[in-house]
Order: sequence, then structure tokens, then C-alpha cells
Amino acid sequence: MTRYVLQRAAQAVALLALVSLVGYAIMNLAPGGPLAVYMHNPQVTPERIAILRHQLGFDRPWYARYVVWAGALLRGQWGDSYYTGRPVLAMIGERLPATLALMLSAFGLAIALAIPLGTFAATHKYSWGDTALSFGSFFAWAMPTFWFGLMLQLLFAVRWRLLPVAGMHEVGNASLPDLARHLVLPALVLGLGSIASWSRYLRSSLLDVLSQDYVRTARAKGLPEARVRRRHMLRNALIPIATLIGLDLHALVGGAVITESIFGWPGMGRLFLEALNNRDYPVQMAGLMMSAALLVAGNLMADLAYVALDPRIRYQ
Repeated sequence: MTRYVLQRAAQAVALLALVSLVGYAIMNLAPGGPLAVYMHNPQVTPERIAILRHQLGFDRPWYARYVVWAGALLRGQWGDSYYTGRPVLAMIGERLPATLALMLSAFGLAIALAIPLGTFAATHKYSWGDTALSFGSFFAWAMPTFWFGLMLQLLFAVRWRLLPVAGMHEVGNASLPDLARHLVLPALVLGLGSIASWSRYLRSSLLDVLSQDYVRTARAKGLPEARVRRRHMLRNALIPIATLIGLDLHALVGGAVITESIFGWPGMGRLFLEALNNRDYPVQMAGLMMSAALLVAGNLMADLAYVALDPRIRYQ
């Protein structure tokens, strides 16, 4: 197992290096750039633009700038924002707790709802409940995230006044219950897609397990149905779902960009969206590398979860 983890870690480092190179090249070869906003400003002279270009290093080839950026990244220096002039790590450190709270809430909500919904749909195949869950899952997949968020704000915050419309805390109130109230709507919007997909995949996986001989044998032995579902059905059905969950971790970061913008959540999603609009390459690269690292880490965790779910699986 240790050897396998080390091999995967080495592969992950090589993959992240390739992602950083391709991402950096695409960003720097795209038309425009951080200085594009000054090009049409008559108050900014060409001499001043040339000075800014030299200060930011844009008078050198992109691959030379990449070597400098990669070397600084290995030393733990993620550069300074072109837009604010502040260190990128400091900006991420300020936004990271808010994004982690939102992501963990959405992830926990998805796990808590997807497993019982998928189990119910599989054990009540073609019933009215299964049909309703199928319709709801397909509707959730097709529904735009921003529209669903706005509708929830309109109903629960504006019309019924049950939950806050936006933000992370009320002014002067940083208590945990207040944070929980502000988390309800954005966590539901962010986790809705995962609930829909995970429950459908779990239903399909459970239907395959239901026809296996060991399930019929367990029932023939007189084991309680709850134990058969928990120990013999669900555990084996979760193996393919573990891959899906691991691969969806980075999707929560991407979904947070829209969700945080709708609900005014002060997290990294809004930070990366602002960096995209401002052509702030250091912050954009930080977001790209964090998303890629989450994808690689999620894939590795899914592989390790196979061992815990199925003792027959062993990595050499």
C-alpha cells in the first residue's frame, strides 16, 4: 500500500507540473492581459504602460516567466496579485475558511441525502417514490444553478423571510447559529447537483447488487433486512460511487464560483471570478492549481476507499 501511494504521489506531481505549464501558457498567450484596461485610457501614456510591462515581466517570453513563477511556487511563494498588489497566499488565506465551510456543508448535505434517496429508489423500483425521485434528479441536472439560487432567495429570504438573502454573518453577529442560517441556502444550491447524480448512480449500483447471489443467501439465512442492506448491499454498491465522489470534489470549487457570487459569500469562488475578470494571472494560477490538486487528491482517496469498502482489493 505504501509503495502504491508513493507511486501515485509521484504521478500526481508530474501531472500537476504539466497542468501548470499548459495553464500558464494558455493564460499568457490569450489576447489582452492585465494591461489591456490601460490601453484605451488617454490619461495613461505609452511610456507608463511600458514601465508597467517591465515591472510585471511582460517584456520577457511567457516560458521565461513560467520558470520564475514555478520556482517561486516551489519555495512557497505564490506571487503578488496584479490587481491589488497583495500576496496571493494572504488573499487565499482570508477567503479559505469561508469556502471550506460552504464546501463541507454542501458535501455533508449531499452525502446525507444522496445515500438514503438512492437506497429508497433502488429498493422501491418503479414505485411512485422512485418515479418522483427520478423526475427530481433530472430536473436538478437540467436546472441552471444561478436560477435555482435566485428562486430560493426570492422564496425563503424575500417573500417568507425565513433565511438571510446573502452574506455570511449579520452585522455584529458572528455566532455559529447565525453562520448556520446563512449556510442553508448556498449549501443546498451547491450540493444539489451532487445529490441528484450520486443518488442516481447509487440506485443503479444497488440494482446490480440486488441480483447477486450473496444477497439472496444472506436473506435466506434469515438476516434482518436492515442488516442485509447495510452490510451486504450498500457497502458493495458504494464502490463505484466512491470514484464519483472523489472526482466531484474539485467540482464543488467550480460550483462555488457561481454560488458565492449569487449569495455574496466571501469565499475563494468570488476571488477567482474577480481574478478572471481582471486578468489577474497569479490568482488565476492559484485557483487552477488548487482545483487540479483537489481532483488528483480526490482520485487517490477514491482508490484508497476501495480497500476499506472491499477487503478483496489490494494494491501492490
